[in-house]
Amino acid sequence: MRFLYDLANDSEDPKTESEAESLALYELENFEFLLGVVIWYKLLHAINTVSKFLQSENMDIDVAIKLLQGIVLFLEEFREDGYDKAMVEAKEMACEMGIEAVFREKRVIRRKKQFGESNSEELIQSAAESFRINYFLFIIDQARSSMKARFEQFQKYEETFGFLFNLERLQRADDETLLRSCTNLENSLTHKGCSDINGDDLFSELTFLRCSLPREAKSAIDVVNYLNKMDGCFPNAHIAYKTLLTVPDTVASAERSFSKLKLIKTFLRSTMSQERLNGLTMLSIEKKIIEQLDYTYLISIFSSKTVRRVVC
Repeated sequence: MRFLYDLANDSEDPKTESEAESLALYELENFEFLLGVVIWYKLLHAINTVSKFLQSENMDIDVAIKLLQGIVLFLEEFREDGYDKAMVEAKEMACEMGIEAVFREKRVIRRKKQFGESNSEELIQSAAESFRINYFLFIIDQARSSMKARFEQFQKYEETFGFLFNLERLQRADDETLLRSCTNLENSLTHKGCSDINGDDLFSELTFLRCSLPREAKSAIDVVNYLNKMDGCFPNAHIAYKTLLTVPDTVASAERSFSKLKLIKTFLRSTMSQERLNGLTMLSIEKKIIEQLDYTYLISIFSSKTVRRVVC
């Protein structure tokens, strides 16, 4: 706000001076703005924390479900008692900044009633109650609805693949529950009468697999790495776990890929062929793997295959 006051005092343009002074006095230097800042900080801090975890490369779908469930519970609790806590914090900030901790009452516009309309007086809300209903509750309900929509999608995945999320859950399931889960997964992977797996065979494989898996195999990716070494001994379990790992936890990887594409295909490279574009995009996305390659060895292989032989 000090910057706005300095701008209003030093500016030679009357319009800039008026806008800066109006923004400082009537927009930023009021209690409603401070309260809104406190509410948004608490809300975005929780969502940003979950978002960072969801964007990690090694995120498992069961962990993502727990994080989304936690943020939904946080929003429900914040809706009940978050406004009062934010009000206390905003009043402390207002006291330190010398701002009066009151809501500005807006002028009530009364409309002339027409003939035949009811004479009952409309309920007039106070400025504080209007802020709580039309601002606080509105943004919290919007955030809850968007989070619940995403959480419902993950719940469907849990109903289908939940028994495969981790080894502990697989070992804890009894035979009847495990067989029912395998049959449900077979039906989910059925298309036009053909299924990728057989539920009964998957049940038999998992019954033996949960007893033979090494102790260090905790997550789904660990189980797949173990099955890759078994050379096709558990075909149905292998397909089920690979299908589980193809379910995306977040769209952050896809968004990063598109952002890489914009950096590679610029106006200077508008005539690039599709094959070259795919190659450069893959090199950019898999940068960590590329950094571990031996370029000297790759160049020697390329030169040996493309060397021109002179026939004497």
